[in-house]
Amino acid sequence: MKELERDLGLPSVLAISIGAMIGSGIFILPALALEIAGTAVILAYALAGLLVVPAALSKSEMATAMPEAGGTYIYIERGMGPLLGTIAGIGTWFSLSFKGALALVGGVPYLLLLFDLPLKPVALGLAALLILINVVGAKQTGRLQVAIVIVMLAALGWFAAGSAPSVQSANYANFFDAGVGGLLAATGLVFVSYAGVTKVASVAEEVENPGRNIPFGILGSLVFTTVLYVAIVAILVGVTDSRSVAGSLTPVAVAAESTLGQFGVIVVILAAILALISTANAGILSSSRYPFAMSRDSLAPPTLSAVSDRFGTPVPSITLTGVVLLILIAFVPILDIAKLASAFQILVFGLINLAVIAFREGSTEYDPEFTSPLYPWIQVFGAITGLLLLTQMGTVALVGAVVIAVGSIGWYVIYVRPRVSREGAATDAVRRRVRRDVLTETKSVMDDTPREVLVAFTKNLDETRERSLVAIAADLVRSDDGRVVVVRFEEVPDQTPLTEDVTVRSSSDISYETRIESLSTELAVDIEADEIVSHDTKHAVVNFADNRGVDTIVAEHEPLRLRSRLFGDPIDWVVRHAPCDVLLVDNLGYDQPEHVALSGDGGPHPPQAVNVAEAIAVANEGYISLWYPADRKSTEQYKRTIDDYQSELSEILSVPVRVESIRADGGQPSIPDVVVRRGTDERLRGVLFDDYPVFPSPGCITITVYPHKSRRPGFARRLFEHFTF
Repeated sequence: MKELERDLGLPSVLAISIGAMIGSGIFILPALALEIAGTAVILAYALAGLLVVPAALSKSEMATAMPEAGGTYIYIERGMGPLLGTIAGIGTWFSLSFKGALALVGGVPYLLLLFDLPLKPVALGLAALLILINVVGAKQTGRLQVAIVIVMLAALGWFAAGSAPSVQSANYANFFDAGVGGLLAATGLVFVSYAGVTKVASVAEEVENPGRNIPFGILGSLVFTTVLYVAIVAILVGVTDSRSVAGSLTPVAVAAESTLGQFGVIVVILAAILALISTANAGILSSSRYPFAMSRDSLAPPTLSAVSDRFGTPVPSITLTGVVLLILIAFVPILDIAKLASAFQILVFGLINLAVIAFREGSTEYDPEFTSPLYPWIQVFGAITGLLLLTQMGTVALVGAVVIAVGSIGWYVIYVRPRVSREGAATDAVRRRVRRDVLTETKSVMDDTPREVLVAFTKNLDETRERSLVAIAADLVRSDDGRVVVVRFEEVPDQTPLTEDVTVRSSSDISYETRIESLSTELAVDIEADEIVSHDTKHAVVNFADNRGVDTIVAEHEPLRLRSRLFGDPIDWVVRHAPCDVLLVDNLGYDQPEHVALSGDGGPHPPQAVNVAEAIAVANEGYISLWYPADRKSTEQYKRTIDDYQSELSEILSVPVRVESIRADGGQPSIPDVVVRRGTDERLRGVLFDDYPVFPSPGCITITVYPHKSRRPGFARRLFEHFTF
């Protein structure tokens, strides 16, 4: 594949960044912001510049680590994954295209002050010319940008110097009349003036010495432009009546006419046209690299990544961007659409800040030449303030951003997901954090051996099944010389009184007590037998466990079918209301098991399940197998995380550990004696997350562990586990 040439030096980088901003920010938006915040618009520009700093620092860092075409898309896709990368790529592409169209349409009213020309044909002609220049080459584009910015800044400097003596302090009266709400609303509006500060990162692949030039270009242009914005807007407000400027299509020309006369108006018109052409030119240059970069990553059709042998530019991508730009100018009310896209740009800036955190905390290779100071606080500040600004953009803007996001998600589902299996650095960072938390919890749980276990017989069992449940409980308490309480619960109809006649000991009761006493001798564990008659078995089990203060309840499993999940059953109710952990047993016989398998779905094993498995293995001098699905599609980052988890878990356990890959069709190296698995307690969570054995029928006894609610991971943690493992 033909590579892009590195033709852009520091002057071009600065020119692209400055030219991308000094357009609508000076020549269009001040008039709109004055209607919202009055003279506080000056402070709004300064505040907006401050709030852009986190994204500028974050993007400078990532651009030096990944100097590739695509900028924002590349960083978010690598950091947050293909889904958010698709949203950011498509959304930013549209956003920059909208801003380019807005700049061209917004520049024409200045031109109409001199010539009687139709607005849209002129804007379309300028757009076609800029598209052609971008096709010819980035080097030519950069040179044009430098020339435009030099002339534009000279004109603005002359306007500022000539108008400053005419500033009237009375024009700054009632500075905060619009209040904090008005200030924030105006800040949200003019924030888009700074959206171009990071545009140069999208052509980083064509920048000479990117480790130096990109941070200088982004941060230098941000500081310069912020000072310029505040100075020009302060002069504009100081030399005019705000009522005559607010809502004007040519606010700077109005100011120049009052201080510099007709010649001043001509100079401002020249500066405005150059500035807005510069913004549109930078918009085409940068936005066209988004479909190019997405195509190289299989998130867009491969034809969009083709580079012209003649010009060395991505002609198909530029052409597509140009067609979209022309359609927007010709048919769409561009100002409203640009505001919608600007809301999405704020959201993307928030994602940029989060992407830096994902790269630094994950295991992805990441070696930037420039690093953001005050990490991670500056990134957190940027993400939070971005959300705050979004709330000030209005319902229409938010809905528009959502529409773009939903459309991008649709493209991801239909086109991208069947072709791409990558994951972002954020997924790996979250996965590693979850791994560390689970291992810490596992160590804590393993120091907490149950001292008293309740074996609840809620139905008639044969002697073999009784012995299995009691033996499991005995193994759980053996290492700590604990106690087992075996209780047979009998439920009688509500109309039957719980009298002495009902509770009298029968021959069956005596036989039961004798069997339990013999098990105490056989298993060498202190075992107590009891019987309880009640009108409601589930309440009786929970009340007994609560009053006795047992650590764990062991009972035979009753399958939780859909009807049971919706309407409840005794065992399900006990699981959800027990004051302790609950173990439900699929009882196929238990006799000194040596091979204990921990069944998993590819993520960390629950600490309580690990504790149960180790207790059984220790009691029977056995070993533990860690089961993981063999046919799961996984990335290298996932494999490293799981390997690290398995190694650290093996060091924690006091018995030998093996790792076994299990096929989904039920194939396994050997049939274990016991399978221990995770259970969930809430019906909807069970439907979503219940971790059934890796294969349907392990052919041995299965113990499902339901931890007490105080030990259950929160919904967010379970969600992270589900989507990152």
